[in-house]
Amino acid sequence: MTMISRIALASAPAGVPAANIFLTSRRFRAAFLTLALALAGVAAAGGTTLARSIYDGDWSVLIVSNSGSCGPSYRYGVQIADGAVIYDGSGMITMQGRVTPRGAVRVVVRAGSQWADGSGRLTKMRGGGVWRGQGSGGACTGTWVAERR
Repeated sequence: MTMISRIALASAPAGVPAANIFLTSRRFRAAFLTLALALAGVAAAGGTTLARSIYDGDWSVLIVSNSGSCGPSYRYGVQIADGAVIYDGSGMITMQGRVTPRGAVRVVVRAGSQWADGSGRLTKMRGGGVWRGQGSGGACTGTWVAERR
């Protein structure tokens, strides 16, 4: 006889068969366990659900200098994840950026004492905008275009 069966037999009120107490407590435990598992599943699903945006994925960005002493053009890979813009390469570059649900983009890139501040707009497959910054030889400005990879 299991411990639960002994408790059910010992706690049966007068006039109620011990088997009924055991089955009732077993059904209660099963219902409670089912509810607990269902709530755990909802909590787990809620915790792992990502707030994905239509812009999430891999992008190729072409940066073109229009004025100043920065290089003529550069192509970089970036990734957008949950609306955050993430640099897709190696090196000592830090990038902070966001894409709003409507596609407005703002990105700040730093590499040592050099920096660039860009803004613009994305659609589902492409985008573009302007930037300004400070290179090793002084201030620079330009444009950027992006396309989904």
